[in-house]
Amino acid sequence: MKPQIIAILGMPGSGKGTVVDHLEQAYGLPNVYFGGMVYAEVAARGLDIVTHEKAVREEMRASEGPAVLAIRVATKARELLASGSETVVLDGLYSWSEDTYLRQEFGDNIITIANVNPKHIRYQRAIGRKEDHREYSLEQVKARDIQEIENIEKGGPIAFADYYLANAKTIDELKSQIDDLMQELGLQAL
Repeated sequence: MKPQIIAILGMPGSGKGTVVDHLEQAYGLPNVYFGGMVYAEVAARGLDIVTHEKAVREEMRASEGPAVLAIRVATKARELLASGSETVVLDGLYSWSEDTYLRQEFGDNIITIANVNPKHIRYQRAIGRKEDHREYSLEQVKARDIQEIENIEKGGPIAFADYYLANAKTIDELKSQIDDLMQELGLQAL
């Protein structure tokens, strides 16, 4: 059975965006970005994304619950499914609360794929790369890892993922793994 929802997760620098881009380009799958829910909220408040993104994200989780982003992402995913998409990709599932909510909402129609690679490779890829409108130093990437593990329970969804992609080599090798997995899941490239 083809999954209706494919959620991509991983630590910073693991290559989540590469996986999502390949699924969109090679398979025509629409995606919903978790961070986009925060960006939309920042914009709705008329605030600067660089200065206020983290504070707004934390305030959203504090006031609306730890699964707030998953709730908003699920709404967008349902809209895409209702408009004719057979499968929707969720980009950037982070927390155990989000994982739990999505599994309750979509049941057997969701799968999670964790993109993993050695820490030194992730760090090398993340340093100096512009992400979320910011550039990170090695110290900042390490601190972000710890913050995401301790504060938003990011390790749980990765440990509990349905499938894993090992992204330690080339992009072509990663894409080959994605294609093999999509074939196993019954999805065909365009």
